[in-house]
Amino acid sequence: MAVVVALAFVFLVMFPVPSPVRALSSNYYDHTCPHLESIVASAVKKAMSNDKTVPAALLRMHFHDCFIRGCDASVLLNSKGKNKAEKDGSPNISLHAFYVIDEAKKALETSCPGVVSCADILALAARDAVFLSGGPTWDVPKGRKDGRISLATETRQLPAPTFNISQLQQNFAQRGLTIEDLVALSGGHTLGFSHCSSFQNRIHKFNATVDVDPTMQPSFAAKLRSVCPAHNKAKNAGSPLDSSNLVFDNAYYKLLLQGKSIFSSDQALLTTPKTKALVSKFASSQEAFEKAFVTSMIKMSSLSGGQEIRLDCRVVR
Repeated sequence: MAVVVALAFVFLVMFPVPSPVRALSSNYYDHTCPHLESIVASAVKKAMSNDKTVPAALLRMHFHDCFIRGCDASVLLNSKGKNKAEKDGSPNISLHAFYVIDEAKKALETSCPGVVSCADILALAARDAVFLSGGPTWDVPKGRKDGRISLATETRQLPAPTFNISQLQQNFAQRGLTIEDLVALSGGHTLGFSHCSSFQNRIHKFNATVDVDPTMQPSFAAKLRSVCPAHNKAKNAGSPLDSSNLVFDNAYYKLLLQGKSIFSSDQALLTTPKTKALVSKFASSQEAFEKAFVTSMIKMSSLSGGQEIRLDCRVVR
């Protein structure tokens, strides 16, 4: 644990920790780009009609953007020359659906050229992904700027699926996010899929005495082990993050209480009285979960980032 704390201190020194943006406003583009929201929603809907995994991809992309240098669309930038960008860092290799942001940006550059940041497009797309999957909607504060720096090495700042509760709390606190935010935003795992590598630690060689994490429901663990054998070679093998992984609901919390969570970081939410109480609250009330999720999303997506409006979301000019 001392090593983790030391590393976290190094990250704080080496990497800029984002802080809330002050100038965001829900009506930021009302006069300069009035059709912004409908254009972004249209791009998300079109993509969803062809690929049901798009909502989870967009939500995860937005999280991963905001946790490094703030919400500045740095996750969208391509690697160039010797510079390996965030999207090519190991935690981001499985990110996809970048084309959705590209399509929205292309339409916006026709409708209102040089006005809307890629960071705002991504924040709106994440909101639309939640809403179009049956979740809540909310007014997204806008006015973010795009960043010019994207480094794969900084993806080590992202919370890992193997984190314990102390590591999770510290990681979120560095970004001004509370325990309530941690538990609410973890509910984003109601959408999506995980490859075996992210939870292999729980189902094979868990520790020196047991092979499987004893907090996992046995038949659930057996099912995961059958999909992800010890020497798994199937590149796309894995598991949905909850039983209704295309629908934004509170099933994630219900399954967590039943010992059917995927990641160690999910199970970690049951290891302190406060986080466990929040899990129970959200498991028993979808309304309470959605209210908390919206509050935490607005807070997280207000972390400061860049300085400019990028004309091509993948390239700095």
